[in-house]
Amino acid sequence: MRTIRLGAGAGYSGDRIEPAVELAEKGKLDYLVFECLAERTIALAQAARLKDPNAGFDPLLEARMKAVLPACRANGVRIVTNMGAANPVSAARATTAIAQQLGLRGLKIAAVTGDDVLGDLKNSDRHLDIGCTVDGLGNRIASANAYLGGASIAQALRDGADVVITGRAADPSLFLGPLIHEFDWAMDDWPLLGRGILVGHLLECAGQVTGGYFADPGYKDVKDLARLGFPIGEVREDGDLIVTKVAGSGGRVTAATVKEQLLYEIHDPARYFQPDVVADFSRVQVEEIGEDRVHVIGASGTPKTGELKVSVGYIDSYVGEGQISYAGPGALERGRLAIEIVRERLALSGVETSELRSDLIGSNALHGENLSLGRQPYEVRVRVIGRTETLAEARRIGEEVETLYTNGPAGGGGAWKSAREVVAMASTLIPEADVRTAVQYFEA
Repeated sequence: MRTIRLGAGAGYSGDRIEPAVELAEKGKLDYLVFECLAERTIALAQAARLKDPNAGFDPLLEARMKAVLPACRANGVRIVTNMGAANPVSAARATTAIAQQLGLRGLKIAAVTGDDVLGDLKNSDRHLDIGCTVDGLGNRIASANAYLGGASIAQALRDGADVVITGRAADPSLFLGPLIHEFDWAMDDWPLLGRGILVGHLLECAGQVTGGYFADPGYKDVKDLARLGFPIGEVREDGDLIVTKVAGSGGRVTAATVKEQLLYEIHDPARYFQPDVVADFSRVQVEEIGEDRVHVIGASGTPKTGELKVSVGYIDSYVGEGQISYAGPGALERGRLAIEIVRERLALSGVETSELRSDLIGSNALHGENLSLGRQPYEVRVRVIGRTETLAEARRIGEEVETLYTNGPAGGGGAWKSAREVVAMASTLIPEADVRTAVQYFEA
């Protein structure tokens, strides 16, 4: 059976660029896939697009494309990415301009659109998972993006695109699209589509499956993490997968790293809902067949639901934060006193918070007082953070922490403050038939 090679060039928006270049140059790939979009990322991108109609795509798109396009062109590697975020068309135009600057003539770039459903969803009575309807958010709603599947990506590849740029697509669908195209999988062959989703799920977070998120010194050791290699999926026409990486790169691919990624963000392994299929991972088998080579089989799938998840971004509130450090004998007690002072000051000045949290980082910030094991830390960092209805009140929280420099316990240093708008996320479902996708082409 025919086999193709897919490389994961990024697992999130700010991921390293060098491993993707290594894949483009040495990975013997057919496709290089960049998964760079999270739920909040696209809401923030929509806000950027409102300020500038040409903005709203991933801020590292230009740096990534400049780094990998020459090697991809030279080695016949096609690129698929969701770096289009809130503006795939502008991202495609920017990529076209980069290709022209690099002298890569004839490069065909596709922009997949249709995930932005804000116009259709705004003011609707569709229920959200936060206990209200979309219209209940009023003018606080900032974005609404449906999770597209792999069909439009496959169409763009069939039309000869060298680079396919989407907005909000389901993460595994970025890898499923090339498989549908290359192997001519039918869109109702549920077992094959389920196997394709498994491929995408294992590769989508890049360095996580090659040991990055796995590493735990002395317990799960991973060598050369500073040069962590990103994964390659060797995918057979029947959906069988071998996970590997570039020889000599840092990290490791083992049955354990693959199993950890297999379970990552999975609620029900037998019912993993995706736009193209409901994937079933419950019978997956994982076997090491060589150094940094893991064979994965056994995924399947059942018919898709006919509905698409929509992530809705909205302005929730404002958050103010202040931090200051204490070190030396008595640091913990001075930190506790600092928190008492700030809380009393906020009450005296009438700052209203719907939520107020205070932590002693290094003592109780993660697991609470009961798990500090009674040890007195040599240093702590005070953090006070609160949720408010106005930006002005949010600023007061950090300002009160800063005043501890001269008005609080002895020896405070490294004060820091911030106040920011909170973009929160909610989810709903819409009929797939209500989402109209399209592909727009550009050529260098």
